[in-house]
Amino acid sequence: MSKIIGIAADHAGFELKEYLKPYLEQKGYKIKDYGTNSSESMDYPDVAHPLAKGIESHDVDFGIAICGSGNGISITLNKHQGVRAALCWNPELAQLAKQHNDANILSLPARFITHDQAITIVEAYLSAEFEGGRHLRRVEKIAVK
Repeated sequence: MSKIIGIAADHAGFELKEYLKPYLEQKGYKIKDYGTNSSESMDYPDVAHPLAKGIESHDVDFGIAICGSGNGISITLNKHQGVRAALCWNPELAQLAKQHNDANILSLPARFITHDQAITIVEAYLSAEFEGGRHLRRVEKIAVK
């Protein structure tokens, strides 16, 4: 059974989102696209909240979120208790985000990375596994109760 990746982007990340989708499908993932569907200006919370709800409801296994800097969409996503979105601009950060923080959404800064860099970052994230152990104890302390 293939995993489902939720993907969302604002207008600044639209082109990168569309570039990543066929790559992910070729790798065997199913894609649930939360938008946006053009490069016309829009507000990133309008796509971030539905992606976060998809994570919380387990409609998707994990996500990729993209905006110009990666900050706005990450801030919005992390308002949701079941989300651990990590802004990553290089492969090492993406790998550590999964290994140490069990990040369930990879956030990318479309205006600061090339398409080739994005592929390398996504690949590092996808190939990493959560290490658990002392990291699990820390991750369990993140949610506000």
